[in-house]
Amino acid sequence: MKHLFLLLSFLSIACTAQKSKAVSDAPTNTSEKSQTVDNQEKEILLTLPNGTKISGLEKSEELWASELSDNAFYVLREKGTERAFTGRYWDYKEKGIYACSACGMPLFDSETKYKSGTGWPSYYQPIEDEYIREDTDYDLGYGRTEVMCNRCGGHLGHVFKDGPKPTGLRYCINSISLQFIEEAKQEEYIINYK
Repeated sequence: MKHLFLLLSFLSIACTAQKSKAVSDAPTNTSEKSQTVDNQEKEILLTLPNGTKISGLEKSEELWASELSDNAFYVLREKGTERAFTGRYWDYKEKGIYACSACGMPLFDSETKYKSGTGWPSYYQPIEDEYIREDTDYDLGYGRTEVMCNRCGGHLGHVFKDGPKPTGLRYCINSISLQFIEEAKQEEYIINYK
């Protein structure tokens, strides 16, 4: 009985610690953050695998920390994950595009969004494959394909091979990594972005 009590106590502590690491996309107050960061951002020219050139963005982690909310910094820069069914876009149905919330790179079109049942916004393809960077992470003890914004390197989520046709892919993305641009404004947004 004593062993069962110790095991239950340990599991309770472990669950509490895990819950405290997860985030919701509720805004946090960033006004308390230092506004005197000396590090500047730097525009760089990226050549994508297909030869397309896009404007890349390099910033120090200190500068990112001063610009992003604590939750956004945790997900985008520290590769965290928001809790399932808590993000603002997991069940969002408006028409438009989803851009990187850190740098504005257009990433996903609402036409490719579908309800995966996972609790995170899911898409079967990005607007342009080259706008997404992929890497393998082993954070859970096995390999997963991490997806990042190719412009700023911000962590978006992961891609899995269990999605719908035509691609068979499921881009499982954190809501806090995204900003939504409604359909009426998306053409102007994309033109101004380029």
